Amino acid sequence: MALTGKVALVTGAAQGLGRAFSEILLNNGAKVCLLDINVSKGNDVKAFFDKTYGSESTTFIPCDVSSETWLKDAFNKVKETYGRLDIMCNNAGIINESDWEKTVALNLNAVIRGTYLALDHMKNQTGGGVIVNVASEAGLVPFISAPVYTATKYGVVGFSQATAMASEACKFGVRINVLSPIFVQTDILNDLKEPRLLGILPELIPITEKLIEHIGIIKPSDVAKAFLQLVTDESKNGEVLKIEKEGAARYVDFPYRDMVTKLGLK
Repeated sequence: MALTGKVALVTGAAQGLGRAFSEILLNNGAKVCLLDINVSKGNDVKAFFDKTYGSESTTFIPCDVSSETWLKDAFNKVKETYGRLDIMCNNAGIINESDWEKTVALNLNAVIRGTYLALDHMKNQTGGGVIVNVASEAGLVPFISAPVYTATKYGVVGFSQATAMASEACKFGVRINVLSPIFVQTDILNDLKEPRLLGILPELIPITEKLIEHIGIIKPSDVAKAFLQLVTDESKNGEVLKIEKEGAARYVDFPYRDMVTKLGLK
């Protein structure tokens, strides 16, 4: 997929991974709708991008992605502004083991809703579309310091793969892929060391610190390069791309794919 003239929607776009995803899309000629609940940071990143890419290249839409009303309104505004949607990135997420229902609402429910809304807008349109959902290493390997976060990211991986196969079987023309990075240099790293956010498990902070030291930390720009690969490579659907130390990326192999192929769904 060539990105010049394409329209993207990125949630959690005001900072961290969302900002990096937005910038790499802009660098490659796309227009980007920036969704974030933080209005101040959203306006700041919009102003920053305007200086390099021009004011017409981005639109900032304040949005709480856990709200069905807000998210539907944001999608409608994207269509009103640009006439179409080609790329969706469900990126917004948190770690909050204390308020676990909020974590599920943001990390999983909003991804499901965002994916279905994007499918509804993009299916059968000329040129199709692509959705990239952001999971985590914790969606592949249990992260004992954050069980609820782990559950949401496992959910993102499974939901995205199943929906990708469903989209292909229904010939919607929309690809769906997953990013699963290790620890990234974002605000979530600080949250992992905040006792009030860790529910009944603050005593595991030393284990978390050892895990971070052992596994390593990567930059948002490293994850953005992998994101671009999933967006532009039209052969990729239902893939999970893991980003490891120093930005090395590899696709995760799932044995059920052979069964799906034999059933004629691939």
